[in-house]
Amino acid sequence: MNYAGRRGPIQAPQQQSETGEDRVCGSQLGATSIYQRSTPWDERPAPAVRPDALLAAFALLACLFVVLLSPISSLAGDRATAPPPGSSDPVYSLEAVLNLALTRNPTVASAEGTIDQNRGQQVAAYTYLNPSVSANSGVGRMRDLGLFDPALRERVTEFNLSVGQPIEWPSKRAARQRASEAGVAAASAGLAETQLNLVADVKVAFYDLLLAQRALILAQQNLATVEDVDKAVRTRVRLGESPQFEAIRSGVEVLKANQSLTRAANRVRVNRVMLDTLTAGSLGSTYAIDGQLHRVGPGFGIDILTERALTQHPTIVRLRKSVEQADHSLEFERQARVPNITIGGSYWREIGREAFTGGVTFPTPVWDRRQGEIISAFGSKRKGEAEFLRARNELIRNVSQHFQDAKTTADLIEVYEKGLLKQADEALRIAKFSFQQGASSLIEVLDAQRVQRQILLDYAQAQFDLSMSLALLERAVGGAL
Repeated sequence: MNYAGRRGPIQAPQQQSETGEDRVCGSQLGATSIYQRSTPWDERPAPAVRPDALLAAFALLACLFVVLLSPISSLAGDRATAPPPGSSDPVYSLEAVLNLALTRNPTVASAEGTIDQNRGQQVAAYTYLNPSVSANSGVGRMRDLGLFDPALRERVTEFNLSVGQPIEWPSKRAARQRASEAGVAAASAGLAETQLNLVADVKVAFYDLLLAQRALILAQQNLATVEDVDKAVRTRVRLGESPQFEAIRSGVEVLKANQSLTRAANRVRVNRVMLDTLTAGSLGSTYAIDGQLHRVGPGFGIDILTERALTQHPTIVRLRKSVEQADHSLEFERQARVPNITIGGSYWREIGREAFTGGVTFPTPVWDRRQGEIISAFGSKRKGEAEFLRARNELIRNVSQHFQDAKTTADLIEVYEKGLLKQADEALRIAKFSFQQGASSLIEVLDAQRVQRQILLDYAQAQFDLSMSLALLERAVGGAL
């Protein structure tokens, strides 16, 4: 920057910290710390630098080189190490989190309750109809006997007893039983479907927390490096070796690094709560996870995975059983047009009469022939068949989409591992060497480091995308790959 011809008042001296170090703080961050003179910059005399100041500057630069030359590319490894937890904070693996979720998540209990409901309907379908018992009793008076015989009693007790057993039409009973069996099978498949979706949700949340933890580690290391660089830049500015705008720019870099660290920490907290919610609060508010993100794509071809999804997926099984249940329910309504009959017998004791009777009772289907129930059952069957076809087509689409996403992301990870990571390390190494030789500025080193950090973040994001695609592919296929 050309400072020739620049005019301005002399600025106040820099503030001094409590430790005695001269540094820019508070509102002095954007102030000019070099006295501006009325003479042009190129006509000013060279500042007199004391030998002890030169030694101090060289010592700071040596410390800076040690920090910058320290290897940070090891962060690209697969293992995502969580921030150091407290002494009492538990650390969970993916298997432990899955076990807690499958045991305590309320959606699993709800699916198990649905199975109990259908089993109750199955028990009711196999039971017989209860018999009916009718009894009547009262006092009868003799009348219209002609000549009254005093030897006869005028009043006697009369009673009758009737017993009836309903008998269900065999075809209707069999249809109801088959419908209840299909309902139990559909509910069992629904439980497997719920567990499959829960496992996929837990894996996605687990991988998301792993990515957040890795981003937090990168943000912490980036902040430490930027603060060291900022300290060195301000020392050079104070000694007159660098212009003031470099101190301003390094201060902005520190602020940006602090903001990145805050966002990364907030994301870790939010993802920790989301994962804890899937386990119904079993993990607690303070915990850490230990696991790794995937680097390799699916090991099976798309044809095998699609065939497996269409034959074994719990959603397909559940909907197929639901269609079967609707079919048996339609058959039940059609057979229900034949009414149930009731076979019964009775005993009568009246004045001057004792009788045993038997008979059959059945309603006559004259007005109500269950037309409405048959139409409703037929509509339920058509709706179930349409839902089955929709789910089948959606599974084919999901398997193809997640398979292609996983394959593409796996290829991208291979590009990172074979080229980009090494190129970013090499670019940072060249920038450090050029700065050491005086051929480049410190800001260029910061830019090279920022590029490498972004590549590391992109590499971690690619691993997360692959892990998420594999988790969703497992959900689409219906089980572990």
